[in-house]
Amino acid sequence: VQLVESGGGLVQAGGSLRLSCAASLSIRVFDWMAWYRQGPGKQRELVANIGSGGNTNYANYADSVKGRFTISRDNAKNTMYLQMNMLKPEDTAVYYCAAAYALTAYWGQGTQVTVSS
Repeated sequence: VQLVESGGGLVQAGGSLRLSCAASLSIRVFDWMAWYRQGPGKQRELVANIGSGGNTNYANYADSVKGRFTISRDNAKNTMYLQMNMLKPEDTAVYYCAAAYALTAYWGQGTQVTVSS
């Protein structure tokens, strides 16, 4: 199983970015999918997770990103997304895609998001 993130970059505060996570197999098989991030000198934290299989209605967010970030998935493209709006300098981090399948968690390599003030 491979997860490949893309879409990171440098953006000014208040700007937007959309991250993508492309999977090497059908994302319908995953028990869960999520975005995590790790800022400089910080522990990795959960940003958002989304329902498994065909359940695309369930989504959960960290309090710090509620109302600004939206997680979604396109089963046909085997891709999960994270739309990030109204970005703040404190959102600066490496963002990781994660998913679980057959009792094993898989991680992408991460994509850097840097928000300048």
